Amino acid sequence: MAGIRDHSYKSAEALASEIGQKLERLRLSRNITQTDLARDAGISERTLRRLESGNGATLDSLLRVLLALKIGQNLDLLVPDPRVRPIERVRTGGTERQRSRSAKNDQTAKQWRWGSPE
Repeated sequence: MAGIRDHSYKSAEALASEIGQKLERLRLSRNITQTDLARDAGISERTLRRLESGNGATLDSLLRVLLALKIGQNLDLLVPDPRVRPIERVRTGGTERQRSRSAKNDQTAKQWRWGSPE
């Protein structure tokens, strides 16, 4: 699928910069000024400039801009649906995980007992 890339090797700063550039290109392709978009999003122009440059914008600002650009429906792509797939539900006997635990090897883990020094 075009447009899907592996971003696992990039730093958070590089990703923020890339997202900002994409937002700026989208804004320009729609012929929207920074002033108009900032007003529609309920943020300052300076905040929008920081977001577009990838410098220290907040999640709140990003969400406001995405909604103002009317691309909020794409937010579902950021975090996949955490619900258990039907085949996994069969394997787990119809239950969903309520807690997580580390994958320690129980045989090598030090057992704690009442009265032990640690």
